[in-house]
Amino acid sequence: MSLELSAALYPNARNAALLDGSVAPEGVRLLANALTPGEMFWRQLKFGEFDVSEMSFASFIIATSHGPTPWLALPVFTERRFFHTGILVRRDAGIASPADLRDRAVGVPEYQQTAVCWIRGILEHHFGVDWRTFSWFMERSPERSHGGATGFRPPARFAYVPPDDSLGAMMLDGRLDAALFYSVRNTILDRRTIDLAADARIRPLFPDPVAEGRRYYAETNTFPINHCVIVRRSLVAEHPEIARTLYDAFVAAKAANGARAASLAAPYAETGGLAAHALDGDPLAYGVRANRTVLETIATYLHEQALTERVVALDELFAPATLEV
Repeated sequence: MSLELSAALYPNARNAALLDGSVAPEGVRLLANALTPGEMFWRQLKFGEFDVSEMSFASFIIATSHGPTPWLALPVFTERRFFHTGILVRRDAGIASPADLRDRAVGVPEYQQTAVCWIRGILEHHFGVDWRTFSWFMERSPERSHGGATGFRPPARFAYVPPDDSLGAMMLDGRLDAALFYSVRNTILDRRTIDLAADARIRPLFPDPVAEGRRYYAETNTFPINHCVIVRRSLVAEHPEIARTLYDAFVAAKAANGARAASLAAPYAETGGLAAHALDGDPLAYGVRANRTVLETIATYLHEQALTERVVALDELFAPATLEV
């Protein structure tokens, strides 16, 4: 096998060796582009530009729920977070606990992004919060959102943020009570230039996010997944070995960076945090077998949140050669 493939990857420690070429898939010349996640996902969902790319796991499940897509997933999970620990609230909004979010105005970059789906599921299942009472404000426009490429239908009590406005401005002037997921990012999709975390009027819902992450992990043994990797289905059909070859390269790239690649889990890895036996000894493990529970959980949440009409099975998502790794 001798192939030249275009790729889009988020420039983090787990991907660094693939981006700089120090790790390469056997028999493959990978033309790797470093992109921010939102832009990468939108370009791939809308235009299918790359042979291989990271992908919003929620958006990929949603797309697959409508029928086979041009893509198959690899069980490579380069981003994880305890996403609910990042919820930001206004100090003057009277929100002392998750229960106080009921009937509030909340902002998100993208309603169907994986982080937000995790947050809704965790609020409902672990804090008893009915997110259906929220008034939702989404920053990305229909034309430049993941949902615009997957048939997203807004829920009740939903509005798009006007193009001359932003989640940050709405938080600071009191039109929003909470930002469920927020990062400073100014891209072709996003317009978040205000650092809310640095503003005295804003605070995290969970005063000690790391402690809450440890508590949630101790309760669930789950470290939520954000991204997967996808490859063209036609490539896998023509070269069945390509799925496992690419998977092995991603595993090698993560290993090549050692401590840097493990830094995502570091804040939670102390006693009471991510247990040493977790996920076959690696809290950032790739593979279906080590992650089956977390993968099936997010698929279930998407169905519960009416983003899919059924719970999508894992064998619909992943390349057959990777289902047993």
